[in-house]
Amino acid sequence: MGHLITVATCSLNQWALDFDGNLQRILESIRIAKERGATLRVGPELEVTGYGCMDHFLEGDTVLHSWEVVAKILESEEAEGVLCDIGMPVVHKNVIYNCRVVIYGKRILLIRPKMWLANDGNYRELRWFTPWQKHRQTEDHFLPRIIRMVTGQTKVPFGDAVVSTVDTCIGVELCEELFTPASPHILMGLDGVEIFTNSSGSHHELRKLYRRVDLIKGATSKVGGIYLYANQQGCDGDRLYYDGCAMIAVNGRVVAQGSQFSLQDVEVVTATIDIEDVRAHRATSSRSMQAASAERYERIEVDFALSGGKFDSTMEVEELLVQKPFEVRFHKPEEEIALGPACWLWDYLRRSRTQGYFIPLSGGIDSCATSVIVYSMCRLVAEAANRGEQQVIADARRIAGEPEDSSYAPTDAREFCKRVFHTCYMGTENSSVDTRARAKELAEAIGSYHTDLNMDTLVTAMRDLFAFVTGIKPQYRVHGGSDAENLALQNIQARLRMVLAYLFAQLLPWVRGRNGGLLVLGSANVDESLRGYFTKYDCSSADVNPIGAISKTDLKKFIAWARDAFDLPVLTGFLEAVPTAELEPTTETYVQADEADMGMTYDELSVFGRLRKVEKCGPYSMFTKLVHEWGSFLSPTQVAEKVKHFFFEYARNRHKMTTLTPSYHAEQYSPDDNRFDLRPFLYPSRFPWQFRKIDEIAAKLPDRSTVHPSEVPREAKGMRKDA
Repeated sequence: MGHLITVATCSLNQWALDFDGNLQRILESIRIAKERGATLRVGPELEVTGYGCMDHFLEGDTVLHSWEVVAKILESEEAEGVLCDIGMPVVHKNVIYNCRVVIYGKRILLIRPKMWLANDGNYRELRWFTPWQKHRQTEDHFLPRIIRMVTGQTKVPFGDAVVSTVDTCIGVELCEELFTPASPHILMGLDGVEIFTNSSGSHHELRKLYRRVDLIKGATSKVGGIYLYANQQGCDGDRLYYDGCAMIAVNGRVVAQGSQFSLQDVEVVTATIDIEDVRAHRATSSRSMQAASAERYERIEVDFALSGGKFDSTMEVEELLVQKPFEVRFHKPEEEIALGPACWLWDYLRRSRTQGYFIPLSGGIDSCATSVIVYSMCRLVAEAANRGEQQVIADARRIAGEPEDSSYAPTDAREFCKRVFHTCYMGTENSSVDTRARAKELAEAIGSYHTDLNMDTLVTAMRDLFAFVTGIKPQYRVHGGSDAENLALQNIQARLRMVLAYLFAQLLPWVRGRNGGLLVLGSANVDESLRGYFTKYDCSSADVNPIGAISKTDLKKFIAWARDAFDLPVLTGFLEAVPTAELEPTTETYVQADEADMGMTYDELSVFGRLRKVEKCGPYSMFTKLVHEWGSFLSPTQVAEKVKHFFFEYARNRHKMTTLTPSYHAEQYSPDDNRFDLRPFLYPSRFPWQFRKIDEIAAKLPDRSTVHPSEVPREAKGMRKDA
């Protein structure tokens, strides 16, 4: 037995600019870490400010308040006797850096700036920060007066260095640096660093955790060492949900893991490890030869032993329990949909100081999925209340309108759902008995406060007003009207639902004798948004949308999973129903169906979306890929028509993305114009050059399709004859 060290990492539910709350959560995490015997504590990226401050990082106030928070941490009893790695923005020589501040014994040991910044997808770090480009170099950083008064220091090392304790050496790797090909942990490990800390602000995406775990395990499988991964958790104030899952890995094996989705504001993960295991793992000839010639890092020395100076003969039995590897826990995508958006909705609800959610419940699968996610939120709240989690209980009491001295606890999910979730079926003459019945049955099953109305008088009033002004009354297509008339009559129904949704959201609490208002939920999935298959400013225009970056395919799988996991047999009807907007009259020869209207299937839309965004395909390269993938059952000209039809519809509807409801980010091909997908909204919609090239190549390629049209895979069906 050698040197045993207890280390701690954590997931914190920090909130942008909530300096008071962020400070308390940081101190609580340090207290818990020390309580468990840890001598090293690592926190999430930018934990002092919250990761999502965005342009507030450019304000001097943000940096000033960050130093004020760090001063309180340095002065605190919690921070005594433990080495802490804390995240905040720092201005060095008039340049703003994303930094880790390493402290011990009321002193700052090192300020380590981030060297490789995240600047794609949802991330814009280069807008606010500058990467540190002087690798393995440090400079003097002169501290603000508020810190000098606490530590007595005038200046501290600023740059790329490592911290050397009496018994080991610690190096910092910041979030994106783990994802880069030449990660810092490689050179640090060769220079003798044995413990690596990684502080992240990594958001949830479906199926993303696998990659993160592989990188964390890989970081030490070859180089050896102890890897502490900390992450932000919760809704930081924007579209992202940071999914925690703090981890500790040793020599390529995970030995401790936190929860990925939790309502707890502070979660600390600890492990006791033997540093001699790292040294044994590294005792190979080839590694030693590379290490002997490695470039050196400046070492910041601190007279402190993480092992506490306890060795074999003086250790108690319980201290000899070294953490053993275990199987990493992964959620199925269906569970991720149930948990991630639900946690995000809970944070959004409690931090927005509103009294609940409202949704127009149509009887279709999208509003059904959104409602089940809210029910999942209520289940998580009830489970937390039954465990006695006081913060959750206190938030639930306030949201439910209970007085502060109330003994109410939300221990029943359906009862709590009745208090905070409001659903409404907004029918017209085009609505079916089936959808109305499904909406009512779902509301009863999950316990929501449900209302039901017909809005035909409103639609009729709008038509009559138009006829009075113009002298012409528009008709549906099935009644002889033109396409323009038909589309206008559909859109007015959808937009009136949005107006009614906000009216009911503002007044339903008043009807129930309560104060405040409700947040309106949108329920447009990522595929419909990508295709533009929704009415601008209709009931998809809401306050937030928990399914706005989830595909229709995944939503159906989620509903099938929730039917059994949540004991909701009513969901079978939603799965079996044909998706329809129900905005046109139904006749003996015509029933409106979404996929027929769109001219493509939802499965095809997922393929188009991933190729467009994730694989960065324009029209021509998408065509060339799909000719190979779909060539066994579609001719080149058929593939060409599908690709051109998708890009035509995407381009002419791109303007709708500028008004897209802020959506929970869950999928890599989201078309969100506000943050994620920065592209024009006015296109040459028929892409004349690109389409011409596609047609030229399609005409030259041989037809390899051998499958009968009835056997065409679902992801390649759906083209209308008139498309």
